[in-house]
Amino acid sequence: MSFSEPRILGVVNISRDSFSDGGVHLEPAEAIEHAIRLARDGAHAIDLGAASSNPDAMPVPPEEEIRRLQPVVARLAAEHIPVSIDSTRLETQRWALGCGIAYLNDIRGFPNPVIYPNLAQASCQLIVMHSIQRDAKASVVDSDPNTIVQSVESFFDQRIGTLESAGITRKRIIIDPGMGYFLGSNPESSLAVLRAIPQLKRRFGLPLMVCVSRKSFLRKLTERGLAEIGAATLAAELDAASHGSDYIRTHDVRALRDALKVWSALGADRH
Repeated sequence: MSFSEPRILGVVNISRDSFSDGGVHLEPAEAIEHAIRLARDGAHAIDLGAASSNPDAMPVPPEEEIRRLQPVVARLAAEHIPVSIDSTRLETQRWALGCGIAYLNDIRGFPNPVIYPNLAQASCQLIVMHSIQRDAKASVVDSDPNTIVQSVESFFDQRIGTLESAGITRKRIIIDPGMGYFLGSNPESSLAVLRAIPQLKRRFGLPLMVCVSRKSFLRKLTERGLAEIGAATLAAELDAASHGSDYIRTHDVRALRDALKVWSALGADRH
């Protein structure tokens, strides 16, 4: 089993109803403090989201997203900490592009061509995520583990081609196959896609991001709650790293960074 050390994106949810930490970092000072802590723990960038994809979450208008994000983005820029903005709202995305962000993350995979001229003129990396819902929420739907990888490949074939045709250079694209409810309610669908990481990397030749952190499929597999899901998350993250994931988006940066250091040190002397 090969090992490559991925870049880490630390998750900071500035929202009321995110499934794992809703309301915890809603105030700017709390979000800033947490983001700086994650950066010190080893995060390459901080992924900020001001609206939850939780199936039960209330919609957040773009002006409220921007209000929540603005002071945090400004402070992280002053600290020279790279920022990723996670949003599906066109107004929020346009605002983010004007802030000099490092990454723009859309869980729908940038489906709206209205934003394509703005994306083409920008320089940030674009995280193009697959979901079976094709929506801004991870609704609970069934999927077939035997065909989910083909579904992911078909989505990226179409979406990457569309983005390139709009003048967005391929080298700016990072693919994210989705995990948990974004792949369906059956844990086997997430496991099938994790096993297919090498296949997806070979097929598309693009950097790949994985976010298994605290996901529903791990909670179902282990029959553990959110407070006890850290070990399962770390196991899945290390597996993703061992199979070539280039980026891992996580809530617990310190645990992943420490585990990667140990795994790297152990692998250095193996033959």
